[in-house]
Amino acid sequence: MRSPRSRLATLSREEGFTLIELMVVLVIIGVLLALAVPSYLSFRDRAGNSAAKANLRAAVPAAEAFYSDNLTYVGMSAATLKGIDTGISVSLTVAAAGPSSYCLTDTIDGKTWSVLGPGAPVTALFNNASCT
Repeated sequence: MRSPRSRLATLSREEGFTLIELMVVLVIIGVLLALAVPSYLSFRDRAGNSAAKANLRAAVPAAEAFYSDNLTYVGMSAATLKGIDTGISVSLTVAAAGPSSYCLTDTIDGKTWSVLGPGAPVTALFNNASCT
């Protein structure tokens, strides 16, 4: 059996973590963060793009319903579209509305997406470009 003094001496030598152990843990955490952060940012960007496109696709039937009632797109606004379909995004705007065409835009995370109607695909606009 070991004496109490030898047990105390052993315990006093085994307390805490060494600097090397702490540095290894920090390096592992740093590597995990270096892998996770870009993946998260990419996911967030794709999610914003998809949300803006979905918002615009949801607003197109409301714009066509407005045309069906008025035989023109003149006077169409985001508020009138939201009155037709309450599920339309708050960030949606009507950039242009003429007698036979319109331009709807939606901005999410600083990126603006637009749809020219009737019948055009959803496209991206950058740097406040116009959708005319």
